[in-house]
Amino acid sequence: MKIHKAGMIIAWLALIAQGPAVAASAQVKWKGTTAKEGDVTVVRNPKEPVYKTPVVELKEDLSLGGANAQGDYAFEDIRTLVVDDAGNIFVLDSKAANVKVFDASGKYVKTIGRKGQGPGEFNSPMTLSINPLAGELVVHHDSQRMSYFKLDGTFLRQQSTKGLSIRARVDSRGRIVVMEIVFDANNRRYDTKKLGPDGNPIALLASSPGPDPARFNPFLAISYWQIDREDNVVYGYPASYEILSFGAESNKVFRKITRDYDPVDITDEEKKGELKDIPQGITVEFSKSHSAFTRFFLDDQGPLIVQTWEKAGGGKLVHDVFDREGRFIGRIPLKPNGMGIKKGKYYAVEVDEDGYQVVKRYVVIWLVER
Repeated sequence: MKIHKAGMIIAWLALIAQGPAVAASAQVKWKGTTAKEGDVTVVRNPKEPVYKTPVVELKEDLSLGGANAQGDYAFEDIRTLVVDDAGNIFVLDSKAANVKVFDASGKYVKTIGRKGQGPGEFNSPMTLSINPLAGELVVHHDSQRMSYFKLDGTFLRQQSTKGLSIRARVDSRGRIVVMEIVFDANNRRYDTKKLGPDGNPIALLASSPGPDPARFNPFLAISYWQIDREDNVVYGYPASYEILSFGAESNKVFRKITRDYDPVDITDEEKKGELKDIPQGITVEFSKSHSAFTRFFLDDQGPLIVQTWEKAGGGKLVHDVFDREGRFIGRIPLKPNGMGIKKGKYYAVEVDEDGYQVVKRYVVIWLVER
């Protein structure tokens, strides 16, 4: 009876919380435009979001790692994480060169892989992905190799990306999306490509400028991408605020989201911080302002959350929230490195007050229609 009563109270409170938001959504008008340009739907957003009040609320319900973590719960250098349909969390530790697996309650389950050159081993692991249809965990490592495991950790095979890549992930059809570094003397660039399961190229999706060897810019705009639940590639080159969606089968752009914004200037303090890590003798050329954004992550129900350079205090950055139609609906302060929202849970790799990396999971409560 007590449990039933508690559930009734929670549901009642949720309805109260949603009431004003639903009423507000009916009154507030989006001031952007949507237009068809050829085969591309272009969604142009103004500087201001639809809602100035919070559009989403997060409640922490799991934390792994940190200063007091020991044994299998301690991390050395987390690169990324992925979550399967059962809520198991796979954490890629680049320094330890392994993947630690935790169940949905946060209990340690197993460690997959280890440092080395043999089957099921890797050095410098960079990205991690899950092919849900095949039930495979895929580790991208050594800048050009993909190692495939069953979700229980059994090693299956290895595949070359046939190029020097800094990011690579698989979609549900086993195809590989990579961001490859091209060291052309006259055109250094980052190519985002789609490869077949055998590593052979299918399509070049986009290219963006690479670093200038004569003038190093620590704040160079670098392209970023994610794969959504329908295997579309969501891509952005943040020299401007523009995010493209490439069709899973056509490999052509079918949607473009833009947003007016005010550039964030690079401070002298930020410049000094970067200069500390740059060897002497290298010519440095700073941009006047930051890129339009740094990275983004997806909600499996459609929304897009974009990390900007605007500081929000407490080590947090302002994130822009777009609904499933690409409309700029709100903003939320978050610590850097959100990984994604899956089945109503937000996963992130954060840094705590002591400088330790922590895996966080939050319950997501949307306060408006999305």
